[in-house]
Amino acid sequence: MAAQSDIRINRLALVGEENADHVMSLIRSIPGFPKEGIIFRDFMPVLADAKGLSILMDALEAALPVPVDQFDAVAGLEARGFLFGPALAARLGKRFIAVRKAGKLPPETVHEDYALEYGTASIEIETSAVKPGDRVLVVDDLIATGGTAKAAADLIEKCGGTVAGFSFVMELEGLPGTSVLAGYPLSTLVTMPA
Repeated sequence: MAAQSDIRINRLALVGEENADHVMSLIRSIPGFPKEGIIFRDFMPVLADAKGLSILMDALEAALPVPVDQFDAVAGLEARGFLFGPALAARLGKRFIAVRKAGKLPPETVHEDYALEYGTASIEIETSAVKPGDRVLVVDDLIATGGTAKAAADLIEKCGGTVAGFSFVMELEGLPGTSVLAGYPLSTLVTMPA
């Protein structure tokens, strides 16, 4: 495979070996960013490549953690969940819900605070975005500590919706993200060391 040897292809394999290899060849590993000892995994080149983006969207659809008829909307987490969340929603005939960082939405919002290793942060959605009984699939680029994803689940549930599942492109091993989301259906396309 052309991919980095420390990245495991999970459900990305659902689109076939050649297509998985193409996507993996586009993921850049940048050592020492943002600080020494960290390897930054950059999947933006996948989005810049028409074939790569098409394959990524096919893989996200093929790897859904629940059947399409078990959710009503797709929620994307700011910012990278905005890059493919609306496209996935459109492909599946679902509406898109933007989960934003605090202070970015002008209409009335509902917010949820969550802990960071260095403080707290907040996310918001418009009060009318999630209707009682809505089943929502949450998508994002990366699952690491799980803080933002869990806050999004809490926010959706606070609005009367239910989280149907989570769909991520990448998972960082050795961090508690997937255990924080235990109890929710979850899928990832690739796994790599933190």
